[in-house]
Amino acid sequence: MLPSVKALLASIVDYAGLFPPAKLSMQEAMVNYANYQLTPYSWMLNRFVLPVSRLNEFAALVPTLDLKQWSLSLIISKDWESEIEIVRSLSSKLDSKNHITVTSLEFPLLSPLEIERAIPYLPDGVEAFFEIPLNADVQPYLAVLKHTKAAVKIRTGGITIEAFPSITELCQCILLFADAQVAFKATAGLHHPLPGNYRVTYESDSPSTLMHGFLNVAVLAALVYWQKVTPQVALEVLQDSASNSFQFTTDAITWRDYYLNIAEIKQARQRFFRSFGSCSFQEPIDEIKELKLLTSD
Repeated sequence: MLPSVKALLASIVDYAGLFPPAKLSMQEAMVNYANYQLTPYSWMLNRFVLPVSRLNEFAALVPTLDLKQWSLSLIISKDWESEIEIVRSLSSKLDSKNHITVTSLEFPLLSPLEIERAIPYLPDGVEAFFEIPLNADVQPYLAVLKHTKAAVKIRTGGITIEAFPSITELCQCILLFADAQVAFKATAGLHHPLPGNYRVTYESDSPSTLMHGFLNVAVLAALVYWQKVTPQVALEVLQDSASNSFQFTTDAITWRDYYLNIAEIKQARQRFFRSFGSCSFQEPIDEIKELKLLTSD
């Protein structure tokens, strides 16, 4: 495994098998997550995405699976005050034998004012991601989140064509996040490493649309975090579907003439682009393997 690949893709996938288009049962999704941790690609796996409303269903199945670590990203509803209290109570009661850790909270679309009100309630030591719309002015949201430890959550797709932001919308937001020094995660529609036209769902009659590439998003995030590209070049990075544009070596990643060393890649992932949620873990793995970037070592 090339160190540059591992630096870029380590712990990048938050497994969201419970959500569309996969929409698996709790047992199916939990079994998958447990099995993925036994594969040679477990280093790419991050959190198990779980609605707070389904915590009891999850807890009932935990003893049936032999898993060393459950790292949870809990989906908070609009009723965030009561659900944060549930999370606080849960954190104090977690069974150490089951190795369950709440590592992040994901909030729904809230107004900037509501986000500002929620931030003081956040539990210590837990990442918080606040969803914001990409088709609106994001500056009021960033003004609230800047200088806090909270981060942004953006939707890069969904189960309808309209759910996918344009390349321009996505690029502009990533640039603004970097300028404000606010970290972000993405969710939905990032199953594929490179952009292209793909079916929106797994149904045979599903329409197709242009989907973004997680490889492009990760590399662009690192480049803009280190202020290495102009807005025009950033747009070109995001829309580049040629795999040979991205070169991985032992100690660096290059896109055309732009260079990122291992330390820069790691810091950009730790401090800026945190992860992306996907209802499939296998699909990203299979397509990265097709690009000859993964080995089973």
